[in-house]
Amino acid sequence: MAFFRSRRDDKGKKKKKMRPPNRRRQCRFCADKKISIDYKDGRFLAAFTTERGKIVPRRISGNCAKHQREITEAIKRARVLALIPYSAVQVPLV
Repeated sequence: MAFFRSRRDDKGKKKKKMRPPNRRRQCRFCADKKISIDYKDGRFLAAFTTERGKIVPRRISGNCAKHQREITEAIKRARVLALIPYSAVQVPLV
């Protein structure tokens, strides 16, 4: 029985496909200076939280470090003032 090495290099390892280099996402706040981060805008801040209420990290949201800190601070202030929930799960009071 013959063993065939298909799609492998000389050492027997699989070859990886060549991908184009990933382009860095530009921060939406740096690109458009008109957008302001405000803790009173709950709908806007909800875009930076998951369904469970966690804050989305900057590698996923695409924000720069400066604006991610501002977003985080605004979300925390809005939570204290009950403009957005801490978590999505609500326990009934019985």
